[in-house]
Amino acid sequence: MADKHTGKCFCGAVEIEVSGAPEAMGYCHCSSCRSWSAGPVNAFTLWKPDAVKVTKGKEFIGKFMKTPVSDRQYCTKCGGHVMTDHPPLGLTDVYAATLPSLGFKPGVHVNYAETVLRMKDGLPKLKDFPKEFGGSGESVPE
Repeated sequence: MADKHTGKCFCGAVEIEVSGAPEAMGYCHCSSCRSWSAGPVNAFTLWKPDAVKVTKGKEFIGKFMKTPVSDRQYCTKCGGHVMTDHPPLGLTDVYAATLPSLGFKPGVHVNYAETVLRMKDGLPKLKDFPKEFGGSGESVPE
């Protein structure tokens, strides 16, 4: 895996760079992520905040914080979603689709109890979040 990956919003006004390896990759099935991503599931890559940097267009980043857990960031020019800071977790989610050169290797499904799209891929399916992130850590059937 390359040491650095770059991505951008839909129009290219905002560019980001991640370095190193993500802490985790997977899918979130919660209703908030589904609504925000306009899809039945959201593919995430989680990074330590110091591994993520905006390299262009910082002035075009808008934010929406529905809950204290997720500070969602998007481009104010095109509306393209870029990333979500998770302050209580000490992680930043850069959407998998935003990083085209990153080999997406999901390891888990979170909030699978809320799914609207069953995915039979053999990966662990968690009812909500891992215990380390304040969830039950409980697995549910595929």
